[in-house]
Amino acid sequence: MNLSETFAELVGDFRANGRIVIVGASLAGLRAAEALREGGFTGPLTIIGDEPYEPYDRPPLSKQVLKGWVSADNTKLPRLRGSDATWRLGDAAVELDRANRLIHLAGGEQVPYDRLLIATGTRARQWPNPAEAALDGVHTLRSRDDAAQVRQALAARPSRVLVIGAGFIGSEAASVCRELDIPVTVAERASAPLVGALGGVIGKIAAEMQREHGVDLRCGVGVSALEGDTAGHVRRARLSDGTTVEADLVLASLGSIRNVEWLEGSGLAAGYWGVGCDAGGRAFDINGVATDSVYVAGDIARSPYVLYDYEFLAMEHWDNAVFGAEVAAHNMINLEPDYRPNLLLPGFWSGQFGRNIKSVGVPPFGDEIVFTQGSVRERRFVAAYGRRGRIVAAVAFDGGKWLEHYGRLIEQSAPFPPPRAGWDLPDFMQPMPAEFPTPGVPAGVPDVVLTGHDPTERRAEFQRPGR
Repeated sequence: MNLSETFAELVGDFRANGRIVIVGASLAGLRAAEALREGGFTGPLTIIGDEPYEPYDRPPLSKQVLKGWVSADNTKLPRLRGSDATWRLGDAAVELDRANRLIHLAGGEQVPYDRLLIATGTRARQWPNPAEAALDGVHTLRSRDDAAQVRQALAARPSRVLVIGAGFIGSEAASVCRELDIPVTVAERASAPLVGALGGVIGKIAAEMQREHGVDLRCGVGVSALEGDTAGHVRRARLSDGTTVEADLVLASLGSIRNVEWLEGSGLAAGYWGVGCDAGGRAFDINGVATDSVYVAGDIARSPYVLYDYEFLAMEHWDNAVFGAEVAAHNMINLEPDYRPNLLLPGFWSGQFGRNIKSVGVPPFGDEIVFTQGSVRERRFVAAYGRRGRIVAAVAFDGGKWLEHYGRLIEQSAPFPPPRAGWDLPDFMQPMPAEFPTPGVPAGVPDVVLTGHDPTERRAEFQRPGR
């Protein structure tokens, strides 16, 4: 038997033997399961999910579902092929025992694995005051159940909706309210909507667009308190500038939290940032060493990206969940010479206020922006982001057909400002600061300390602040 035949036999054994468990009945979890079977894995496959539902599509929840075009229970993801998996739904993973390769479930059972894929994603950040969050009419929007509840509340025609936070979910929800002719106030701490994702220059355009469509947009203010009536239903909000907003439906759109608590004590590099991994999805342990049996995919995966100075990035985007899951699945059932990297260029889209907003690359990585095509006045344009003389991202308002061109420029590390497209040129084409806010540091981030004196014995461990 020659070397290639021996290698092929090893790969065949690797694919046939062992138990693979996927924690996260999500888009990433489903596509990983399908890719495992497509790649030749024939062993036992288990998918664990904390919700009682099979994987469903999240983007429609803040758009078609809220509008009433599609019911929340009609968002199930299509199956691209059979996964032949054992589904454990409605029973969350609460602990990972890597030493014994066991996953502990909330119901008390233990699920053994030989290789594990973590795809637990994110959840909505709740309103921080528990008593106020418990008021009837206070909602978040992340899950299928959330969307169904908010849709039902909108169908009851509230007198006014208050949206707290003007990121993509908050802005899309405000857009739906205006389409339904429901009065809506948006309270945003930043200077404008979408500033964290697209910067202040685009944020100003987004703010004008909201106000043009009748949104009562309040920027630079936070919500100090929510108040309810004697029946326990929310009725008003007090803002940090001393004003009051009367509202009987409140949507707290405060961003997301990565679902990593169940990994505490597992020895993985897991924290508020997600789970650190290499470009092939192999999870890092706390010492920064890639593991051989634990992989990560989806919103929770944070890996170095070659085009962005090898910075560790976590991409909460649909395409990244799919491609990252397929890459991780491939690497789980292949040996090192055949490993693949996840080098998908990030991108996202959003529909709001009659406009289709699309982006390619990583806009917050840039510090400059230039309008390259179209008309800002008509809300139809493309803008490119740059850093240190090269293009790193682009955003389009009703111009998504051009983004493939800009994607190629980004992949080639083309210069910034990019070469003129030669058509539909804007009136003003001078680069300017993109006006991204200074990133904040989450509270309660665990410190990492090193132990041991002998270099061969040095190890890292988490130490909570205040210890």
